[in-house]
Amino acid sequence: MLTDRQLFILQVLIDDYILHVEPVGSRTISKREDVSFSPATIRNELADLEELGFIEKTHTSSGRIPSEKGYRFYVDNLLPKTPLLREDLERLQSMFTDKVEETEKLFDESARILSELTNYTAVILGPQAYDMTLKHLQIVPITGNMAVAIFITNTGHVENRHIMLPDAVEPGDLEKLVNILNERLSGVPLVELDSRLKSEISSVLHSHVRSFENMQDALSKMLRWSKKDKLFFGGKTNILSQPEFKDVEKVRAVLEMLETKDLIRHLVAEPSDGITVKIGRENQLEAAHNCSIINASYSVHGKHLGSISLIGPTRMDYKRVIMMLDMLSSEISARLTNRFSQW
Repeated sequence: MLTDRQLFILQVLIDDYILHVEPVGSRTISKREDVSFSPATIRNELADLEELGFIEKTHTSSGRIPSEKGYRFYVDNLLPKTPLLREDLERLQSMFTDKVEETEKLFDESARILSELTNYTAVILGPQAYDMTLKHLQIVPITGNMAVAIFITNTGHVENRHIMLPDAVEPGDLEKLVNILNERLSGVPLVELDSRLKSEISSVLHSHVRSFENMQDALSKMLRWSKKDKLFFGGKTNILSQPEFKDVEKVRAVLEMLETKDLIRHLVAEPSDGITVKIGRENQLEAAHNCSIINASYSVHGKHLGSISLIGPTRMDYKRVIMMLDMLSSEISARLTNRFSQW
């Protein structure tokens, strides 16, 4: 059990190291206005904290830096409860004041802004197509033979796909086709749309839509969905700007990990609600042993749909990042729930 003085010194040391990326010594701590302990007392406490495994010495300095155990204790017990900075709050809220109707654009924008605000790598795991069902489908002609198919799912997800229509398609035929697809496919899982088209609906469309034979292949391609969820990235190379990753081998391992989508899915897929923090070797992948990964889940009506994550060094600004992810996951959940209620 740490004493109040040890708790205070540990928090001061970790806060200072996160801010300045320099090993912290007793002299640095003693110069603070809110510190009344002598340098000798601080040195003794630092030695005890090191012996307990919360901090460690570096080879190049007499100061100490936090250990993984120290960061873990800091996150679980010492994070100060303060509101988000006004500029952070305003930047995050700007995503929701703009009329971003498509879920993918919302995720793209969220990942981009998160990475810019933190200088870490942002990863958003979109809803799995396997868990989503079709709510409504529209096909809107654009120019010439080009049209856009608009999919709206039960989770509020909106996705646009382009489709080439044959010359012979009349507006009335297109309307019939869309009405039949909505009637027969509403409530069907996205990953089953193409198979349902081929096994149950083709014969109906042949009977009612004169040009269906010419557009059958295009429709099949339009209705084909992968079972895998989508990943949205922001700041993939931000790790290069972190002082801890000057070592070429460390950087190569992390960048290779970020380029392997199945590995990233494994790291950021959190089935539990709320926020999780994994520090260093708490991450199963060796390439992530020098990183911290913070995940926040988002949901609709209590159903977990995906996650929002930040990947950075173990010297992460945990307080700020956790508050950002908490706010963003709540806003995204509310927005998706609102869309779900409208359709």
